[in-house]
Order: sequence, then C-alpha cells, then structure tokens
Amino acid sequence: MLGQAALESAMGVSDPALGAHAARVSANAQAVAIRLGWDEERRAALRLGAVLHDVGKVNVRAEVLGKPGELDEAELAEVRAHPVEGLWLILGVRAFEPALPYVLFHHERWDGLGYPTGRAGSAIPLEGRMLAVADAFDAMTSLRPYRRTLSAAEAADEIRRCVGTQFDPEIAEAFLATLAAGEITSNAPAVAA
Repeated sequence: MLGQAALESAMGVSDPALGAHAARVSANAQAVAIRLGWDEERRAALRLGAVLHDVGKVNVRAEVLGKPGELDEAELAEVRAHPVEGLWLILGVRAFEPALPYVLFHHERWDGLGYPTGRAGSAIPLEGRMLAVADAFDAMTSLRPYRRTLSAAEAADEIRRCVGTQFDPEIAEAFLATLAAGEITSNAPAVAA
C-alpha cells in the first residue's frame, strides 16, 4: 500500500531505528495474539497497528528522540504528543482505520497514569493494552541514548513488576508465557558465557 510505504519511509527518516522496532513489536505482539486465540482478521489489524504505532514520532524533533540525557518538560510533552500526532496523520485514511486504537492507546497504563487519555483498566482498548507490553519490552531491550539496555530476562522481571500497574495482567502474563516458550524476539545483546 503506497500510503503505508510513505509513512514507513517518513518514520525511517525521522528515526532509522523505528522500522526495526515496529517489526519486532509486531512479531512479538503477533506471537502473544496467537497464544490468546486472536483470529486472522484481528491479527492483521494488529500487524498494521504495530507498524504504524509510532508514526506520530515523525513530528518529534530528531534531537529530542536522540537526546542522551533526561528530557525537559517541553521535550517530554513533545514525545508524549506522538500518539495524538499519529492519530491525526492516519485519521480519515480508510485502510488505516484498524490501526487507530493501536496508535492512540499504546502508552496508556492499566493504573490510569499513562497518556494521552489517562484511561485505566478495561477502559483502555484491548489493542492498546496488547501493544503496550510488546512496545515496552522492545524499548527495554533496545539501545537507547538515555539508559542502559536490559537483557530479555531483566525486561521480563520489569514486566512482572509492572503487572497490574503499567500492564494489563492478562496480556502481561500471556506475553511472559510466550517469552518463556521462546516465541518472543529480543533485541537485547547476547551475553557472553
């Protein structure tokens, strides 16, 4: 699809790592969706949503995305605007409609302390709750300028710690079971024995 290819290209210009991140998030969320029994139509929407979930970052300045230190309040607001920016970029494109809840709600938290809407629990669409875990795992196990990369085991421990606060317990437990089964792709560097 031409529109999707153009958005993916723009995302790559904005942050070259976004494409690889989206692919890992998609693969991992797919593995969890299969474990949870999602049908093919729902998984197709998940694939599209995972590819486009960070499209709003094209409107975040590169120096903010790559900043090695802590973000100031204005920079944090710029980053936290990316779900709404992404929604505006794809809204009205019929082919992208299935991606809307993934794009808008992937930074919401089970306890209501997420963004952009501050919804809590089951008021967060399932699509956002699913992508939140896969997105967080990949972020934790990927090289970021502002913190050290976690191993897959360390990231799993962090997900366990955040069950019921940051993450939907059912989705998080399914993710951890999928990880334990060896069906999750990690970007974490290999540890020498």
